[in-house]
Amino acid sequence: MAQFNPFPYTNDHKRYHTWNYHLRQTFGHKVFKVALDGGFDCPNRDGTVAYGGCTFCSAAGSGDFAGNRADDLVTQFHTIKKKMHQKWKEGKYLAYFQAFTNTHAPVEVLREKYETVLNLDGVVGLSIATRPDCLPDDVVEYLVELNERTYLWVELGLQTVHERTALLINRAHDFQCFVDGVKKLRKHGIRVCVHIINGLPLEDYEMMMETAKTVASMDIQGIKIHLLHLLKGTPMVKQYEKGLVQFLSFEEYVNLVCDQLEVLPPEMIVHRITGDGPIDLMIGPMWSVNKWEVLNAIDAELERRNSYQGKYYKKEEKEVVGR
Repeated sequence: MAQFNPFPYTNDHKRYHTWNYHLRQTFGHKVFKVALDGGFDCPNRDGTVAYGGCTFCSAAGSGDFAGNRADDLVTQFHTIKKKMHQKWKEGKYLAYFQAFTNTHAPVEVLREKYETVLNLDGVVGLSIATRPDCLPDDVVEYLVELNERTYLWVELGLQTVHERTALLINRAHDFQCFVDGVKKLRKHGIRVCVHIINGLPLEDYEMMMETAKTVASMDIQGIKIHLLHLLKGTPMVKQYEKGLVQFLSFEEYVNLVCDQLEVLPPEMIVHRITGDGPIDLMIGPMWSVNKWEVLNAIDAELERRNSYQGKYYKKEEKEVVGR
């Protein structure tokens, strides 16, 4: 008897709308990201909006596994691509501008960097990680142009919908700024992937669920669910020493992510449901370095519940936020 799959989008034995499935459906073959460091800064570090950066952010600007910024983009691309092919023999590539804020520069600078990698063999599109306060009109116009001629995602950091938390982590923009950024991109049909973090300072279960439910109500096409990693050398270490940061347990995280998946719209593409920081920098939670154990546990919990992405999603709530 064929195994019952309550979630019809996937054929990879998952109960949520996976990034891998989406890419295979879109391109007909394996596609993977090649993470790059474009040499950008961050407005939350260079004084444009603030100094110091988000308290959780590493010295690499959340690009710890991206290319070496001392290398040019072409060298980075081939170096990271070679590493990725050790896992996947065949495939095409999304050039992923990951480190720091990748629209925080004049348009002519962005154009030179993006076009360089778009012209490399096998590159089928771009994924650009940025902040919602770095989307001036001329940059959006260029993104619209890119979206018309290549496969494009813009990844926006939100992390939390709670203003108290945003202040604690020195996010340096409010939730309305994020709403406005999404509107700018979606007005032109540009795909948006939102980043949220579970385990931020002083956030409880209800607050983390509220972030997921709010994202579910917006016109957003993808989500990355991150686990907070406390890394050596980050400003958050001082918050941890003051007792403001409490690590989620393995069981708490698995159950929380399953609860969040259940309230997301089924068509939303889940780009990530956990993550792993550089082990030499990790302070905790140390269980997170076993990434596949976390992923397998989430799969098992959804199966145990006989549940799936969107099980408790209410369609009539869609796009309430930001109207």
